[in-house]
Amino acid sequence: MKNIKYLVAGTFFGIVLVKAQVISWFRIQEMFQLTSFHMYGVIGTAVITGIISLQLIKRFKIKTIQGEPIYVAPKTFNKGQVFGGLIFGTGWAITGACPGPLFAQVGMGFTVVGITLLTAIAGTWIYGALKSKLPH
Repeated sequence: MKNIKYLVAGTFFGIVLVKAQVISWFRIQEMFQLTSFHMYGVIGTAVITGIISLQLIKRFKIKTIQGEPIYVAPKTFNKGQVFGGLIFGTGWAITGACPGPLFAQVGMGFTVVGITLLTAIAGTWIYGALKSKLPH
């Protein structure tokens, strides 16, 4: 019962994804075909919200609920990010789903997405198994 808040937050997030049409395979295909601004607007809004939120956290030294300081580690660039992004984007374009909307699509009854969900889990497991052998 102590984790019920995560179920409620996840359900709310799923409803928002459905209402914003972010889980729509057609909207995702429009984005990759450059025929609609809808998804770019959603993603751009998320990026701007993240930037503003991080700046507010840093500027006002906002702490966690437990009173611990929030620390954002500096990011370094490596070529694996380019290859990973290309693989991720290709999978997203082919399946019409990225990891967040996958669960909302399953919740909406799109059972075929179960295959995409299983392959996403398998890909995560394979990465975990090979992580020490991959260039980072």
